[in-house]
Amino acid sequence: MEQATVFWSRALTELTLSFHIIFATLGVGVPLMILIAQYVGYKKNDMHYTMMARRWARGFTITVAVGVVTGTVIGLQLSLLWPEFMELAGQVIALPLFMETFAFFFEAIFLGIYLYTWDRFKNPKHHMLLLIPVAIGASMSAVFITIVNAFMNAPQGFDMVGGELINIQPILAMFTPAMPTKIGHVLVTSYMTVAFILAAIAAYKLLRGEDHMYHKKALFMMMKLGVIFSIASALVGDFSAKYLAEYQPEKLAAAEWHFETEEGADLILFGVLDEGEIKYEIRIPKMLSFLASNDFNAEVIGLDQYPEDEHPPLITHYLFDVMVVIGMLMIFLSVAYLVGKWRKWQWVESKWFRVLIVLSGPLSLVAIEAGWWLAELGRQPWILYGIMRTEDGATGATGVEYLFVAFAIVYFVLAIGSLVVLHRMFKNNPVEKELAARQGGDSVWH
Repeated sequence: MEQATVFWSRALTELTLSFHIIFATLGVGVPLMILIAQYVGYKKNDMHYTMMARRWARGFTITVAVGVVTGTVIGLQLSLLWPEFMELAGQVIALPLFMETFAFFFEAIFLGIYLYTWDRFKNPKHHMLLLIPVAIGASMSAVFITIVNAFMNAPQGFDMVGGELINIQPILAMFTPAMPTKIGHVLVTSYMTVAFILAAIAAYKLLRGEDHMYHKKALFMMMKLGVIFSIASALVGDFSAKYLAEYQPEKLAAAEWHFETEEGADLILFGVLDEGEIKYEIRIPKMLSFLASNDFNAEVIGLDQYPEDEHPPLITHYLFDVMVVIGMLMIFLSVAYLVGKWRKWQWVESKWFRVLIVLSGPLSLVAIEAGWWLAELGRQPWILYGIMRTEDGATGATGVEYLFVAFAIVYFVLAIGSLVVLHRMFKNNPVEKELAARQGGDSVWH
């Protein structure tokens, strides 16, 4: 019964996080894209870019609403499903949780002012400046909640005496070794994902025959940003691998199916396990050693150095592969697009290439999901690394499986409802109609 409760508690938490991370990613990345679009529109005096900011902001309000709901649910589930963990560590992580709420209110206040003051400023620059605190607040929300996750991976800032945390130093607990790479990875992958989602929407519109300059400009700008943030994601990912090699080597070993400690370790992609033997894999000689320490001959600790009951699930290997392969595809796709536009190659505007761009949006979301599953499953069997095992932090209540079914239904309804509302919002106000109304002096913002 206890194992079933732990399983369903983990399943419900994973379901909520997997659903929430989609809207959280949009919540972090979209404000920055709105700010960039409106800034370009202001500098170039180009209505197309200003209209991008206007329309994206309108859709953003829907995703924010759903993100708030699911984010609140996560907070409740921490207390209800993991009471032993919260009793032990709640007093340590209370500060970043409070700061995350403060950052959201900071963002929401300026977002409300921004949304309801279109055309009310004589100087449009002043309206644009309202987006700066919105973007900062959105990113800081991600920073503070990621600090909580970083603490779970590298707890510090307290003394452990008799199973209790004493001499707590909240500021020190926030600045853990895991914090820099986790925050960097969350932010840049959010920006990257949103850039490709917006590029995918523009490419889809062009495929549908809406050959409007608005969509062409949106596609070009988002693909440029896609190059920047996809390369940044790869760099931060490299730093993350080096962090794991030093602080959580068993997590890296499980993700890479590195079973024995050795020097000059190969990087293994794909493959299958057959009675402990790796088959059909792709091996890159000595690359794992290089990723771990920038030395092709460095020693990389394997799973043989850890008790079997402390091994993370080996399925994390496939999650790592999915995340890395999609990330590399995004770099290749965006670079190919920009080089093609620069060289004026016709295939850049071909149907098949635009189909690839359309696919980049959902693929980026798949990479985000794979990355979070890798992060959370890779920490197992610990809920608080090295201190509390997951089964020790779970609730003892029964019936969690019924809650799982109920929340699954709620999230399904929320997902369908969000898509329907967004579809109708933009279908009833196509960009041609809005641009014509704006140029004619008639505001369609209502």
